[in-house]
Amino acid sequence: MPKQRPESFDIDEQEERPSKSQLKREMHALQALGETLIAMKPAERAKFPLSDDMLRAIEETSRIRSHEGRRRHMQYVGKLIRKEDLTAIQGVFDAIEQEKEQRDHAFHRLEKWRDRLVEEGDSAVDLFMAEYPNADRQAIRQLVRNARKEREQSKPPTSSRKLFKHLRDTLAL
Repeated sequence: MPKQRPESFDIDEQEERPSKSQLKREMHALQALGETLIAMKPAERAKFPLSDDMLRAIEETSRIRSHEGRRRHMQYVGKLIRKEDLTAIQGVFDAIEQEKEQRDHAFHRLEKWRDRLVEEGDSAVDLFMAEYPNADRQAIRQLVRNARKEREQSKPPTSSRKLFKHLRDTLAL
């Protein structure tokens, strides 16, 4: 009797199942996410929807001193994080990133205002006051004059920094 071939298995079924390497990559990514959460300050971490088990594991990490013990604990954190709501955690990360981008954009806008105020002088101060009427015109004009004088004398930009700080405080950024 001739030797029979084993029945062919469904190729689609094989493609749906992730490879062992892919599973390891996902596990390491979750472990890295856990390390990111551990590195955060408690106030930042409070924004994330984490279970009590996960929070306890994160707090326990600070007590582990040995390298091997920490490595094993990080694997445990990676295991725990699989049970968390990853879409909600990613949503919080996205919100934090968006907030950071908005803050950076506001700082760039302030830097442009500062440079414009120092370059153009009183005409730029009038435009700034039109856009931000609550600002202190006298303080801004004084800081602009001092910054221009420092620039002309090639001194360090102390007044320019003070002007930026004053603008930041005025706009509450």
